[in-house]
Amino acid sequence: MGFEMSKAFIAQVIQESAALTGVAANRAANDLLAAIIRELRTTGKFTLPSFGTFTVRSTKDRKAMNPRTGAEVKVAAGKTVRFKASPSLKKVI
Repeated sequence: MGFEMSKAFIAQVIQESAALTGVAANRAANDLLAAIIRELRTTGKFTLPSFGTFTVRSTKDRKAMNPRTGAEVKVAAGKTVRFKASPSLKKVI
């Protein structure tokens, strides 16, 4: 039995925890996610103690294959976000 981690789920947890209205909880969830994104853009790293660390990594140009046609495609360099779980999270899971 799983659940989908989404902005709506985060807003619901905030609403129940802080006894806020749905609108206020949704605004808090938006602000939280915006702060995390802002931190990743400026420093390239965001750590939630006892949970893990998100880091921004650069990717190189590479060649890939289109699965439908089998044609070779060039993929431009870019950035991606990686996550590393903390030891305490690994222990719980």
